[in-house]
Amino acid sequence: MPIVTTTEMFRKAYEGGYAIGAFNVNNMEIVQGITEAAAELKAPVILQVSKGARAYANHTYLIKLVEAAEAETGLPIVLHLDHGDSFELCKSCVDGGFTSVMIDASSKSFEDNIALTRKVVEYAHDHGVVVEAELGTLAGVEDEVSVSDEDSSYTRPEDVEEFVTRTGCDSLAIAIGTSHGAYKFKPGTKPQLRFDILDEVARRLPGFPIVLHGSSSVPQEFVEAINAHGGKMPGAIGIPEEMLREAARRAVCKINIDSDLRLAMTATIREYFDEHPADFDPRAYLKPARAAIKAMVAHKIKDVLGCDGKA
Repeated sequence: MPIVTTTEMFRKAYEGGYAIGAFNVNNMEIVQGITEAAAELKAPVILQVSKGARAYANHTYLIKLVEAAEAETGLPIVLHLDHGDSFELCKSCVDGGFTSVMIDASSKSFEDNIALTRKVVEYAHDHGVVVEAELGTLAGVEDEVSVSDEDSSYTRPEDVEEFVTRTGCDSLAIAIGTSHGAYKFKPGTKPQLRFDILDEVARRLPGFPIVLHGSSSVPQEFVEAINAHGGKMPGAIGIPEEMLREAARRAVCKINIDSDLRLAMTATIREYFDEHPADFDPRAYLKPARAAIKAMVAHKIKDVLGCDGKA
């Protein structure tokens, strides 16, 4: 099966009340861990690449890794650009074999967001590629995305119909209380997703796929493991997984997950070096790191996304 777009995936997810996991990839072990879990659970999957990951790993290497994963697993896999910040970047990914791109113009004015998104949509659709857009801004830091709490804003449901109609985008990322990165909320606070906003957006855009960014749950066991082995991460509170599962039962068809994978990988490597301080074989410490990513993805697929058996 070739690398695919999200169109059919999202249609089935919306009708079935589940979401597809969009996992950020940076190297071979991460790609392998994600797709091995998805293959065992027969789950569709989105592998997404940020601007920073593309600069780090090289576009061609990432393309070939994803092609290898598709050949090994036979899964329906989408290759997606996460948080494209310019027409030029989106065009380069479209021309280079991506099947889905995100143009994030959410920091711009409403009219400028529409104009840039429409430009990307026109080019991408001419090449058989789908486009995700964003309306509303999430707080937090992840790769090159950085938004302060003061500059974040919930999506206005009254804007979504006009935005989707005028841009022609294929899916829409909205802001309902999630946050980028590991340091999401202060201790003592209780994260809440604005399901009222989600439901109103879904009412205004019936059948239209909605996306949640900043949806890692930040497992405390990994934070504690990192700190137990020399790290200095402050306490962090993520999005409760039951809230994400509820969002998937509604209109959310794609849930982005990145920080959870980074924490699983980093905690495992730190533990390994504490136990084997003289080891210098990358295969020795990357193998358990890959296994940790696989276990994390399997948990997300089964217990949060609900997309196991849907490939």
